[in-house]
Amino acid sequence: MLVRRDCESGVGAGLVPGQVAVEIVFDPACPWCYIGKRRLEQALAERPRIVSRIGWWPFLLHPELPPDGVERDAYLNRRFGTDARVRRVFRAITDAGQASHIDFAFERIGRTPNSLDAHRLARFAATQGCAAEMVEALFHSHFEEGRNIGDRDVLVGIAASLGLDPAAVTAYLAGSADVAAIYREHVRAQRFGIAGVPAFVFNGCLVISGAQEPRVLVRMLDVAREAAIATTEPAEPAARPVRS
Repeated sequence: MLVRRDCESGVGAGLVPGQVAVEIVFDPACPWCYIGKRRLEQALAERPRIVSRIGWWPFLLHPELPPDGVERDAYLNRRFGTDARVRRVFRAITDAGQASHIDFAFERIGRTPNSLDAHRLARFAATQGCAAEMVEALFHSHFEEGRNIGDRDVLVGIAASLGLDPAAVTAYLAGSADVAAIYREHVRAQRFGIAGVPAFVFNGCLVISGAQEPRVLVRMLDVAREAAIATTEPAEPAARPVRS
């Protein structure tokens, strides 16, 4: 469902006329967020003339989890009730993933992670100019390779694979940098009316939740671009009175 919010100040700063800012509200431990990312990429490919600026807005899907996460099977059974229901839920996710060229390997995942440090790593990567690559690597490592993205050693390895300095990443994760910022962004999303992920925020005010099909996201891009153009067009001068 599309929701219009009061536009947040500063979101459109630095945009050229007609450019679209897309903030993806996500959790790297959320499979539907991985699918939503792929579907947005498909939508952007269908609108190559739309210049977009992509941002990653952290959301903590399971903030109650301990730092080292929990055993996955037990957690899923508590959440969904029965093995049969778990299988149905993840069969649907697997099918949706295959349509987006994602090979989910849920059987390889041993723990449901606390994603706080993974969010922090994505934020660190943004300062190095590789946020999108880091988010993709986190999703791929967790959902296709079964790696525990709540484990700091795993995160350092992912960072190193992208060319980031392992020592710098180790020191960063060992400290508390950006912990408060992640929690603030989580609360900001909730205050913006976002209760689950993925969600997409266009130009700071058009919000749509769920892993929408590419055709829906294409329409959102069109609407956001049209709105951006309308707000940057100069107003027509007032008509001069006719004098007799």
